[in-house]
Amino acid sequence: MQITGRITSDAVVRNTKSDKKVVGFNVALNENYVSNGEKKQTTTFFECSYWRGENLAQCLIKGTLVELTGSVGVNAYMKSNEPKASLTFRVNEIKLHGKSNAKVEEQPPVVATEGAPSFNTIPVPEDDLPF
Repeated sequence: MQITGRITSDAVVRNTKSDKKVVGFNVALNENYVSNGEKKQTTTFFECSYWRGENLAQCLIKGTLVELTGSVGVNAYMKSNEPKASLTFRVNEIKLHGKSNAKVEEQPPVVATEGAPSFNTIPVPEDDLPF
């Protein structure tokens, strides 16, 4: 599944009991629609976890627009003797599109997948392409 939204607070790196590192952050997904001629908006919040490189946490700051690929889950719990649930998102791939006060088209997305984040910063001349 793929979602695009803004990070609601800076990412935090946590250690599991087995000493693995996980990056945790929250994303808000806004959806606009029209009902009876009136514009409305709903916001869905996801608790995200990224297990493939803690170095990326420094880039996952509040307000950053991110495009995430991964899988959705549900975290069920009790609060004040009432059943509650929250949506979780286990992230496999992250594309960073910049901060909310920056123009997205001026900042090409940064893609991170397996291992440490990979930043493609070396320009390749068109005549050097193999096709």
